[in-house]
Amino acid sequence: MSIHTDGTHENIVLAQHVNGRLRAEARMHFARAFLLRAIGAGAFSALAGIGIGAACYGYAYMNQFDSAAEKIASAMQAALSDVTLKTKGEVTLTDNTLKLEGLPAQKANAVPTPTKAQLGTDAVPASQAPVNTTFTVFKQVPYLDGQIVTGWNFKANEERPFQQYCYFSRRSNETKGQVEIKIDLAMDGKTLPQPQKSDVNLGILASNCVWHDGKTL
Repeated sequence: MSIHTDGTHENIVLAQHVNGRLRAEARMHFARAFLLRAIGAGAFSALAGIGIGAACYGYAYMNQFDSAAEKIASAMQAALSDVTLKTKGEVTLTDNTLKLEGLPAQKANAVPTPTKAQLGTDAVPASQAPVNTTFTVFKQVPYLDGQIVTGWNFKANEERPFQQYCYFSRRSNETKGQVEIKIDLAMDGKTLPQPQKSDVNLGILASNCVWHDGKTL
């Protein structure tokens, strides 16, 4: 039914009023729908921005710690490459004598003396017989395919040897195994008599013996 039909003036005005009200309500519904769509789009954009911002923050946060770890690792590597390990102790020079803290001082060129524990002064046989303690210092000089060995025999608490001997030693491989050849050269700084049936010159070999005082006794 059309509202533009013939009728009274009141009916025409009422029809126009109703038609205008419907159009106004339609505009209101359209505006409300647009507002809701705008709010939804804004909320979506806000949430998307928050998500992107959080992701960027997390990425930057992780990179920051990675960079810090890399810097620490590089610093430690550089420090360890140049590190010098030092032991605890003190080395001082006093009156041309080298001393190490915690060790007894020794005179220059002094003969090494065993400690009490090394000498075993408390060791006794089952028979309880008196025990004489001595020790030997060896000086070795390479010679040809062997070596010339000088032995210094010391008594406990004495600085000069009571006996010295010198010999030539050489090892050779034989079919039955390794054999050691030993030729006595001198005793107490004096060359032993030259054997008649020997091609070895004891005097030449004995010149390489190392005596305690640097000369014959």
